[in-house]
Amino acid sequence: MARISGVDLPREKKVEIGLTYIFGIGRKTARDILEKTGVSVSLRIKELTDADVNKLRQVIERDHRVEGALRTEVAMNIKRLMDIGSYRGIRHRRGLPVRGQRTHTNARTKKGPRRAIAGKKKVTK
Repeated sequence: MARISGVDLPREKKVEIGLTYIFGIGRKTARDILEKTGVSVSLRIKELTDADVNKLRQVIERDHRVEGALRTEVAMNIKRLMDIGSYRGIRHRRGLPVRGQRTHTNARTKKGPRRAIAGKKKVTK
């Protein structure tokens, strides 16, 4: 089992897809990493040699910010927006959509489940 940046990569997936399980690496970045290291795109993760895994690990650690460091940076950026009181920071603080989506309807993922309306009676037969 290949373990890179604290993430166990799924054995049956192709290397390009398996690398995307690491937070901060998408398809394009995965392709770039494979091109730099010279690892074949057609290989599956279980077919990688230890040398291939070490090459991938070194390139990722040297050139890319992933997992814990990236999560910390994102959290600090959001905290900075909230501290300076920007519009986006206020939206984060209130738990509302940040990027201009409508909230009259929809936005249920961000706002959470509907709450009961006070004073509204249920109809009984």
